[in-house]
Amino acid sequence: MKLPFAGRLLAVAVLAAASATLPLSSAFAETPEKPKVALVMKSLANEFFLTMEDGAKAYQKDHAADFDLVSNGIKDETDTANQIRIVEQMIVSKVNALVIAPADSKAMVPVIKKAVDAGITVINIDNQLDPAVLKSKNINVPFVGPDNRKGARLVGEYLAKQLKAGDEVGIIEGVSTTTNAQQRTAGFKDAMEAAQIKVVSLQSGDWEIDAGNRVAAAMLSEYPNLKALLAGNDSMAVGA
Repeated sequence: MKLPFAGRLLAVAVLAAASATLPLSSAFAETPEKPKVALVMKSLANEFFLTMEDGAKAYQKDHAADFDLVSNGIKDETDTANQIRIVEQMIVSKVNALVIAPADSKAMVPVIKKAVDAGITVINIDNQLDPAVLKSKNINVPFVGPDNRKGARLVGEYLAKQLKAGDEVGIIEGVSTTTNAQQRTAGFKDAMEAAQIKVVSLQSGDWEIDAGNRVAAAMLSEYPNLKALLAGNDSMAVGA
């Protein structure tokens, strides 16, 4: 089930926090300019991020006197190189704040450091940047998002009530280099292990509908006794 309101609410909450940390334009400045906030999301083919963008734009419209908004996204969930280029463009554009849902938890850290070094306030949403890599770069980026492992465990516990010990299931994981994919997989496994249900296959569906469909078909072909598939997001579940 999709929860578009969650994406809209997250965008509003984060933009409110980001704009609150920025200096207000002074009426006495020679060239007063409103702070500029950049929202950089993952795939805009995903309804969740489109809804997030809508929420951000609606909030900015209601607070147009306080800040300007620039929103960007990438073509699909694995387009990390393009997301890096977008952040680099935002640095050149001298935005005051950057709110980012990173496509990759590790690969995005170097360009995030460039933004921090340029004096840009950075807030991480949705998918957490890798804490160890952030530490190695000596930067601290606040994260706003859910407890993915706990949420996935609750989903797994619900499923386990519909199955019995010894049943076989498969997990369709998101992009394997993202923290939220790893945490959701861990939560699914926690629930399956507790219920003595066998996870016989784990494959990445890259958060995408088509990839989820291919992975599900391959799993069902290889493991005809599968009783259920656990998908890391709604797009992969739709594909499955």
